[in-house]
Amino acid sequence: MDKVVSSAAEAIDGIVDGSSLAVGGFGLCGVPSVLISAIHDSGVSGLEAVSNNCGVDEWGLGILLRDKRIARMVSSYVGENKEFARQYLAGELEVELTPQGTLAERLRAGGSGIPAFYTVTGAGTQVAEGGLPWRYAADGSVAKASPAKESKVFEVDGQEKEFILERAIVTDFGLVRAWKGDRHGNLVFRKSSRNFNPLAAMAGRVTVAEVEELVKPGELDPDTVHLPGIYVHRVLPLTPEQAADKRIERHTTRPRPTQEA
Repeated sequence: MDKVVSSAAEAIDGIVDGSSLAVGGFGLCGVPSVLISAIHDSGVSGLEAVSNNCGVDEWGLGILLRDKRIARMVSSYVGENKEFARQYLAGELEVELTPQGTLAERLRAGGSGIPAFYTVTGAGTQVAEGGLPWRYAADGSVAKASPAKESKVFEVDGQEKEFILERAIVTDFGLVRAWKGDRHGNLVFRKSSRNFNPLAAMAGRVTVAEVEELVKPGELDPDTVHLPGIYVHRVLPLTPEQAADKRIERHTTRPRPTQEA
């Protein structure tokens, strides 16, 4: 039951060239940056990453992208990662853009043993009809496009609506970051860092969690556990310095208003 590992290298053991990864995080919040850095240091390449976005330049998944270690991304948001956009438009990276809610449900379904589901999101659009560019050629033409999706009409509230079939996502590994965790792998996420982390953990055949604070079994109130340990296979405790290393995507300030006497 003790799932704690002693190093990041041990935590990512088994991730090889061509592995698929479900990675938690939203923007820069809740990103398993220590595990990602260890993957970068290991030198593996040709990875497929499933994540809401691809970090930013020089941090998170962005460091793998920078060195051309990622061959394919499944995500909902290119965001402010200029290298992500450049590689995609230059034909260097395959990208399957997926509506955000659909991506979340595809990960959850994968972890729940549900092979596919119907959703109204994307019905009647190119998401359903196919033809979305997955990979561009060097000359800017579309080298690979999304296939058409199976559709079906269901009656909802007395009206017939078209739904499209979306397939679940299961990956070789899931990588997440938690606020607290115990040695059995039960995890608690803090506020918005919960985001895609539980879903990424569910979708991984082997899930690794880096935790900011490791506690003894029994110390976590069961009602506060966001992800039970059955989904987690390895737990990496972070050092205080690693836990404190958090980035701000945009830092804006304004002058403090003057107080009248």
